[in-house]
Amino acid sequence: QVQLVESGGGLVQAGGSLRLSCAASGRTLSNYVIGWFRQAPGKEREFVAAVNQNGGRTSYADSVKGRVTISRDNAKNTMYLQMSVLKPAGPAVYYCAAARAVVLVTRSHIYAYWGPGTQVTVSS
Repeated sequence: QVQLVESGGGLVQAGGSLRLSCAASGRTLSNYVIGWFRQAPGKEREFVAAVNQNGGRTSYADSVKGRVTISRDNAKNTMYLQMSVLKPAGPAVYYCAAARAVVLVTRSHIYAYWGPGTQVTVSS
């Protein structure tokens, strides 16, 4: 069983930066693809970024390319989402998730393990 816990969310001004962390326990995640998703109230959960097992390959949603970097530290069993030049937005919950996959996956139903999420609000 894998437990994931996100942290680092909060209120930030537009144009600012924020780094989210996802700490895993229960099992090493070095064999899992890690993804970040976000969900605003009343909207569907959407893919943000994914990274493969060794951190060498990444995938990003078009809406965040150039402003977001996903990374992982397998020695610490921790994953990160560095966000910069944040755009004004209402609250959204950011989730990290883990999938046993051989390719980078963007569809949420492929991910078996999810954290409870951390809320991010970008003020204008």
